[in-house]
Amino acid sequence: MTTAETTVFETLESNVRGYCRSWPTVFETARGSWLTDETGKDFLDFFAGAGTLNYGHNNPVLKRPLIDYLATDGITHGLDMSTVAKRRLLETIRDVLLAPRDLDYKVQFPGPTGANAVEAALKLARKITGRSTILNFTNAFHGMTLGALSVTGNAAKRAGAGVPLVHAMPMPYDGYLDEAEDLTWMRRALDDSSSGLDKPAAVIVETVQGEGGVNVARAQWLRHLAELCSARGILLIVDDVQMGCGRTGPFFSFEIAGITPDIVTLSKSISGYGLPMALVLMRRELDQWAPGEHNGTFRGNNAAFITAEVALRHYWSDDALELATAAKGERIHRHLTALTEVYDGTSTRGRGLVHGLVFEDASQATKVCRVAFEDGLLVETSGSNDEVVKLLPPLTVTDDEITHGLGILTRAVEIVRDAH
Repeated sequence: MTTAETTVFETLESNVRGYCRSWPTVFETARGSWLTDETGKDFLDFFAGAGTLNYGHNNPVLKRPLIDYLATDGITHGLDMSTVAKRRLLETIRDVLLAPRDLDYKVQFPGPTGANAVEAALKLARKITGRSTILNFTNAFHGMTLGALSVTGNAAKRAGAGVPLVHAMPMPYDGYLDEAEDLTWMRRALDDSSSGLDKPAAVIVETVQGEGGVNVARAQWLRHLAELCSARGILLIVDDVQMGCGRTGPFFSFEIAGITPDIVTLSKSISGYGLPMALVLMRRELDQWAPGEHNGTFRGNNAAFITAEVALRHYWSDDALELATAAKGERIHRHLTALTEVYDGTSTRGRGLVHGLVFEDASQATKVCRVAFEDGLLVETSGSNDEVVKLLPPLTVTDDEITHGLGILTRAVEIVRDAH
């Protein structure tokens, strides 16, 4: 790759760019679990657009209907107007997602990103309850806009706001205090009128904290959290932006706990094809918006509606993908567990097809990702100190691709640890 081919990125694009620094090449094409750069080198993608490409790149099941829709001059931009594409999607959400799970949710189309969905959820919770405080959790990540940052834990990301981030209070996530019951402090503070904690409008939680380091909440802890909120008239928001759409196995990550959140946020893989789209699902009686009270220009990405509808009908009309995801996840877990038994100072955690390899020496995680990239595997770090190598392959990844990817990862760990 010549200097001229990267000059425009280095001289014209903002310094804020990040992933391209970890993966210094210019990508040109992608299909399934693979990307190819302009030199023809192939990279196995265990990143999947940060969880946006659960069904892989340019999935032909989704691509053909999208091409056909565009070729017939289907509506592309539709604000919140009624369109045929939106009708089909809403019918599919009702028939494939909600009715089989006995979920009586209304569907809101906010702006097209996960942060847009989170902002809408927080705003709605405050409107409904008349209260301002939101409880969030240590190591949480909910987005980069001001409301989403206020309920995010990472200090560096919060510092970027440039203003005080208020009306939010962090609580210890499951396992944060290394105790069996990490809700003790929350329960005590909420029930003590002298704790200084105002009664919150809502609690927002990720069932698995991806950016926070692949921290996995136990099903029992989630059930206790839901019961705590219900008993005190506090709304429960589950942020399923990254962990929804089957990432942990079931379509909704909270299904493992048997709970029904008051509000759910979805984005990333909900379009199925990497097209921008987000949803807020809310219990029917919570839909207290006035017309136009929360709006945005790009709520109606009808191209995304087309691929979302096809993805839901094709992959979620039965439990085949859910079962396959669980089996693939177990295989990855076994491999990573074996790896941690060989190398001291490492551990692993995860659920479904999100797994983390944790290094006590955080610098080694970054080095492993760099060596893996050189060998043709895309993985990123996460966690407070980037101490976790996070595996986030497409749900459609094949067994052979898993073998190939884990082989590269193992070699990268060996190289880094031998050099240490």
